[in-house]
Amino acid sequence: MWGRASAGIVPGFFLSAALVGLVSWLLPGPWQSTLVAGGLVFFPVWIGVFCLAFRFRTGTRAWWAYSAVAATGLAALALLRHLQWVH
Repeated sequence: MWGRASAGIVPGFFLSAALVGLVSWLLPGPWQSTLVAGGLVFFPVWIGVFCLAFRFRTGTRAWWAYSAVAATGLAALALLRHLQWVH
């Protein structure tokens, strides 16, 4: 149980940040206009990700899955910035 809970807290935080960041950057208009809304929606998304961590069979699987998806999401954010699709 503690393994899944810690997976929801640590890599779940970065996964939530990547999800909110991707949505904020992919919406039309400047991303600065979505900053407040993204900040408000981040906590409920993080809680949802935390709760979904308990659907995994073990804490190790939750850690691996959340870490991989969070790294992919953050890499997508970095790629968008590198390609200058967002400013």
